[in-house]
Amino acid sequence: MSFLYNLIGIIATGFLTIAAQFSSKLSLFVNGRKKSLEHIQNKISTTDRTIWVHTASLGEFEQGLPIIEQLKKDYPQHKLVLSFFSPSGYEVKKESKVADVICYLPLDTKSNAIKFIEAVHPDLAIFIKYEIWPNYLSVLKKEQIPTILASALFKEQHIYFKWYGSFMRKALSNFSHFFVQNTTSKNLLNSIGYTNVTKTGDTRFDRVTEILQQDNSLTFMDSFTADKFCFIGGSTWPEDEKLIIAYINQNQLPIKFIIAPHTVKASHINEIKQGLKKPALCYSELKKGALQDYDVLIIDTIGLLTKIYSYADLAYVGGGFATGLHNTLEPAVFGIPVIIGPKYDGFLEAEHLVKAKGVLPVHNFQELKFLLDHFFQDDELRKKTGNINEEYIKREQGATEKIMTAIHTLLPISTSRTGNS
Repeated sequence: MSFLYNLIGIIATGFLTIAAQFSSKLSLFVNGRKKSLEHIQNKISTTDRTIWVHTASLGEFEQGLPIIEQLKKDYPQHKLVLSFFSPSGYEVKKESKVADVICYLPLDTKSNAIKFIEAVHPDLAIFIKYEIWPNYLSVLKKEQIPTILASALFKEQHIYFKWYGSFMRKALSNFSHFFVQNTTSKNLLNSIGYTNVTKTGDTRFDRVTEILQQDNSLTFMDSFTADKFCFIGGSTWPEDEKLIIAYINQNQLPIKFIIAPHTVKASHINEIKQGLKKPALCYSELKKGALQDYDVLIIDTIGLLTKIYSYADLAYVGGGFATGLHNTLEPAVFGIPVIIGPKYDGFLEAEHLVKAKGVLPVHNFQELKFLLDHFFQDDELRKKTGNINEEYIKREQGATEKIMTAIHTLLPISTSRTGNS
């Protein structure tokens, strides 16, 4: 099975190289990886001490960020290396100062794993949530580098728990410890013989709490909302936007609308704008007129949504009609009701909050209209629903502290000697 896995990796490398010529996204995926080793070697010397954190994409980065920030505080003499698998994570964060080195993770072949880990030579490796790459894990184990999986989530349908999953089950043996989000994950790992498991919860709750504590004021939002009722559709896909735009066009209530689409390509932004019958302005056009004269603001840039949510009286989080639900915790932490599409199975926080009635799924325009009208008219219900979300997040905090306590055992802070930083 190991031979087959590595053969697939070699074939995939060739296929992706060819396919990259016809896809801009695949081109980023392939060409970015070609520069990873050189980038690391330019930033890290053989005498540097490092800690390596690997995330798949932007969502997992947000999940790992509380750990990364605490590592910087506790191990100031170590250089932090942050790797991404997906362009949607790397391209957004490649200029960030959150780590000393930010790069793509080369594909999981034996050769790539050996070269990458030799270049990084970490004292500790941390993988976030689902990231399990057999060759990298094997090299880390061989080099006796402590390796943990943080905020991990395992489900019964995963390959590790199938009769044909022996190769991937064996890959799990390379982890020093698993820090899982829930009891189900712990029990599943126990069922296949892994007892080095601790239930710590999800670090995203710590992350959104940090967002709550930061300065979220935005001058343009103050001008646009003008203290009126504010509805925000965040990380929306076309399926979500169809319902939201239909509501905006027929709405007669004094509501300010903000649409922050997942895709900010000019062509898609133009489609949204053309579908609206109410006065609408894009973020990139802020200088064109008085914001208070517009009913709709379209956020055609990235990086502002978490702060924008702080202005919402009611939020809709996209993806529940399409490829996968986006982060419901970011608006929920501000103590407001959250509306989503119908496909939220597998998103634990959404499942819990739907059951608690703090997050409300809709299946069609009529259901969306009912909730929007209802929450506008009933302040008490809106506050009560929002409080459900706020209290849930407060109860779930603390995963980062638990994980860091264990990391201090694997890599004592006293070992962080003076070096280049």
